Amino acid sequence: MQQPLSYRMRPQNLNEVVGQQHLVGKGKIIRRMIDAQMLSSMILYGPPGTGKTSIASAIAGTTQYAFRMLNAATDTKKDLQIVAEEAKMSGTVILLLDEVHRLDKTKQDFLLPHLENGRIIMIGATTENPYITINPAIRSRTQIFEVLPLTEADLAQALDTALADKERGLGNYSVILDEKAKVHLCRATNGDLRSALNGLELAVRSTPAQENGQIHITLAIIEECIQKKALTHDKGGDAHYDVISAFQKSIRGSDVDAALHYLARLVEAGDLAVICRRLMVIGYEDIGLANPQAAARCVEAVLAAEKIGLPEARIPLAETVVDLCLSPKSNSAHTALDKAITDVQAGKSGDVPAHLRDSHYKGAKNLKRGVGYQYPHDYQEAWVNQQYLPDKLKKASYYEPKDTGKYEKALAMRYKQLNDWKK
Repeated sequence: MQQPLSYRMRPQNLNEVVGQQHLVGKGKIIRRMIDAQMLSSMILYGPPGTGKTSIASAIAGTTQYAFRMLNAATDTKKDLQIVAEEAKMSGTVILLLDEVHRLDKTKQDFLLPHLENGRIIMIGATTENPYITINPAIRSRTQIFEVLPLTEADLAQALDTALADKERGLGNYSVILDEKAKVHLCRATNGDLRSALNGLELAVRSTPAQENGQIHITLAIIEECIQKKALTHDKGGDAHYDVISAFQKSIRGSDVDAALHYLARLVEAGDLAVICRRLMVIGYEDIGLANPQAAARCVEAVLAAEKIGLPEARIPLAETVVDLCLSPKSNSAHTALDKAITDVQAGKSGDVPAHLRDSHYKGAKNLKRGVGYQYPHDYQEAWVNQQYLPDKLKKASYYEPKDTGKYEKALAMRYKQLNDWKK
């Protein structure tokens, strides 16, 4: 039986792992565990196709321990017993336990003592947050590592490797992969390496070779094989970013119809991660203090969309786009911060006033740290006129409230009141 390309290209050592350098890079935690021969049970969590199984496979290949794979939902306690017996005979077995959040109490109780004595080194894999979904007894015996979505550059590197590998990959085929096709394959699979590799293999194996023996993979072929259309066919993929830019600017400009049009193009391209990230940025960058509840609703809608997945995710996304479009807008908060950052970068900082410095240590009073600080809650309106900015900046003013939305109007009134009291 022909195994899928994604299976054949699983890394055989840590150096072959795509991405996840925060875990397997030089000097990072998993590589340190391997180098020190102090491997312990762990839980890897993150989106599908990002390398959880690959990391487990690479660990097994690097350590030369026996490697077994089970599924917590479908495999039985008896399957675990077989692994435990093998561990007794061989000394140590690495067990990749997929869907570890589905581990029931019976299997868990059987597994715990084997994790305790180190005979079984469990690498649990899950797409769910383990701090919420996994039993504390298992969590306490494992280290938890987040596996991050792969970047387009990570996916492109993996595709190049698969095309060149003659033993496990597609190196025995003479493949010409158009740049537009490659960009779309990396982009439309949303960081899922499994989908990218299997889409590439389908394209190669289902496309007839030309007279010269070459297999030419075009954008149209990749669109068909992964069933996702490219936003447009422009050189270098600039239109992808143009649509994202137009999406945000349409919401900022309160044009509901235009925003929904660009949302539709992004949904059709399958760019759920891009949509979600951009909407949260918009909620805080463009709506801001004019309507903080809209930003909060946006976050809730994004979480729902990520949980549901496409195509149904389009429903909460559409609702929040309309909500953000028709909301009052304000960029006053982040504009104020940018002004403050400009001063800091220009070297305008100065010493923290002595009465504001930390006084929670022995000898602080001798250094006059915190002496003279007035506790605002001891005063009417929980406010007292004292200096907070360094001397060099004591007259600096960054925040300029906007007259949009009831909430920021209320903030503006309070801001003016406080400034009047200072005077």
